[in-house]
This record gives sequence, C-alpha cells and structure tokens, in this order.
Amino acid sequence: MNTKRPAPDFHEIAVVGGGPAGIMAAIRAAQLGKDVVLLERNSSIGRKIMITGKGRCNLTNSADMDEFMSKFGKNGQFLRSAFYAFFNEDLMDFFRKNGLGVKVERQGRVFPSDDRSASVVKVLEKSLKENNVPVMLDARVMGILNDSGMFSLKLDSGAEVLAKKVILATGGASYKATGSSGDGFHLAKLLGHKFNPLRPGLVPLKTREKFAAEMMGLTLKNIKVAFESEGKKIVSEVGELLFTHFGVSGPLVLDLSAQVVALLDGKKPVYISIDLKPGLTAEQVDNRILRDIGEHGSISIKTLLKEMLPVKMVPVFAKLLKLDTAKRINQLTAAERRGIAGLMKSFVLTITEPLPLEEAMVTCGGIPVKDIDPRTMGSRIVPGLYFAGEIIDASAASGGYNLQQAFSTGYLAGESAANA
Repeated sequence: MNTKRPAPDFHEIAVVGGGPAGIMAAIRAAQLGKDVVLLERNSSIGRKIMITGKGRCNLTNSADMDEFMSKFGKNGQFLRSAFYAFFNEDLMDFFRKNGLGVKVERQGRVFPSDDRSASVVKVLEKSLKENNVPVMLDARVMGILNDSGMFSLKLDSGAEVLAKKVILATGGASYKATGSSGDGFHLAKLLGHKFNPLRPGLVPLKTREKFAAEMMGLTLKNIKVAFESEGKKIVSEVGELLFTHFGVSGPLVLDLSAQVVALLDGKKPVYISIDLKPGLTAEQVDNRILRDIGEHGSISIKTLLKEMLPVKMVPVFAKLLKLDTAKRINQLTAAERRGIAGLMKSFVLTITEPLPLEEAMVTCGGIPVKDIDPRTMGSRIVPGLYFAGEIIDASAASGGYNLQQAFSTGYLAGESAANA
C-alpha cells in the first residue's frame, strides 16, 4: 500500500481567507505578476459578503477620507495608507469596470445597482479567474510554521501548502456560520503574535425589563438614544431603534454597541434612555397634552396615547405610569400629565449584556495595530506575514465602512507582499 504523502503545493504568496480582504489581496498580488493561492475553509468564497446589508451588500460609503477615518476612532489614522492605496472611488470603479453598477443611498451608503450581494461575489470570482488565482475551497488551515523565511501551512485534509509570504485575512470571530470562527487569531499566535481581547461589535443588546418583548417587532423612527453608566454617557444621532424578544436592536443600538459593551465591562449598570420626541422639550410635550385637553377633553387617555405613541407602546406606557386608560383626558392630574411627557423624553431600560460574539456583525479586538506596519499591512514581528480585514483591531459603525476597510487593507497587503 502506498502511504506516500503528496508533495507540498508551493506558491509565492498564500492568502488565507476568501472574504473581501482576502479576495482583494489575491487579486492585487496576481495583477502584479505573482503566483498566488487563495485558501478558503468554506465550500464557496464571499460567505459574509452574501449576508451584508440584508443581502444587498453595503459595499462602501461615499464619505471623504477624514470622515472615514473618524469612524474607526483611535485606530482610524492607522488606515490612512490603506485608504490612499485603494479607497471608495477606486472600489466603485473596480465594480463598474467589471460590469456591476453601483448607487449611493441615504447617509452615503453604496450598494450594487441591482441590490444583490450575489452580483458582488460573482464579480470577485470573475476577477480571480481572469487573474489566474487558484482557489482552494474546503481548505481550512489548521497550523502554520515559519522556517528560514518559508511558511508551511497545514490543511485539515493533511495537505501542505508552502509559501514565501502569507496574508492572513480570515475575518474575526463573529457570524460563525460564514466561517469566521477565529482561526486567524490562532494562526497568528502560532507565529508569535498576540491579539487584543475579542468583543462583539454591531451587536443587539439584551435588556432586563420584560416589556421589551411586548413591543417585539416595533421600529421607532426619528428618535435619539443615550446610554449611561456611572457618569459616562454615549449619545446617538437621530435614527431608528428596533424592539426584539430579548431587548433592543436597530441602527442606533448597533452603531453604539461596541462602546456599550466596553461600558458593560465595568460591571456597573448600563441604562438606555430613549427620547421619542427629540425635537421637543418635556414642557412642549406637556403643553401639547394641555392643548388636547382644552380641545378634546372628553376623549379617553387610551385614545390620547394612541395619537402620541405607536400602538404597541400604549399598554406599556399605561402600565409603567399606572394610568387608567378608560378615564377621560380632562381627568388627568398634573403629575400624570408630566409623567407621560417625561416618559416620552426618557423611556429607560436596563442593558444586561450583548448577544454573543458569534451573533455580532463585526469583531472588535484582534491583532493590535502597533504590531502592523500601516504602510504595508506587514507584521512588525514576522517578516513575510501580512494582515488584512477584520482580523485587525480596527472596526467602525455600520454604513459600508468595515467592508471598505477589508477591501483597502486587502489591496495594500496584496500589493506589499507582491512588491516586497
């Protein structure tokens, strides 16, 4: 019986991870004439792309460079070189030249013109093929060694891939169904890298109060929220919030969730205060109720609340304020009136925890930017190793920023590995 192992597969550059960062890294390195292989643990590439933007794929944002970097907080400056190398207009041109139009929607969010994530993946697959990049599917990298400038990657099939350079673009540890299970952090650790603690970002939040479930499915629009804990306060812009069976979600919650998770680390209570009428003061809301009493004093309190609130909130308001909704509004006491106005300006729930990391949209934490050369995306610890995408500790709010980060860092990593 022949038990001889197959000879290792050799390439100049091995890219680990078939998401946006890895695909773009492979395409760019191949464009520069390098022999590149793309290793993907799933049976197809672009799994996470397929589900972004609710299946529409929010590719990028039309914001300028400074605004873009501000979305990544203290790590925004680290991304400057990557954005200069390949930014939002470059990405849009890439898709247009490959036959896929793009459109800009509210808040600068950019989508494919046909609203289909599958079209984005199709373009990326076509570009890989045109640039002669072999894609190894169902190829999970389980181990990695660096010996005298040559990397050896051990696959779960028992096969071995040798490469002079390696680009780790494995994603984070969120959305495990897409293959992002933290493999890249394990591989980086094997090569001597450390990584910052992993936390969920763009994640829904659980609340202690059970009445959130009574309003499940309700979306509040044109509201503001504020999160508070021990004197620290995070205030949102005007936007949308969604009640769920476990708590709160929606754009306002998701975009601030990474900061809220950091507050929760302090082990002190964190409260969310929802302002249902951000354009009015509590006094103005009270005056509106007084006006209604003067003009329609015989209507019931229930009818008044239905005019001021979404229907699902009416019984919750009544319960919290202990209102007899069958009474006429001209029977409201001054205290009850002020109670309604106050609750409309500050509807408070207690945040207990986020949903687990694997259910978050992005991973916060990862390879520290101090260990990566921002001009190349190359490791400062291991020569020949590069990082791209969500594995890097640099994440932003929703709106296309994180996907652009992946494409930009992937492009720069691919270019740098090819030119090194």
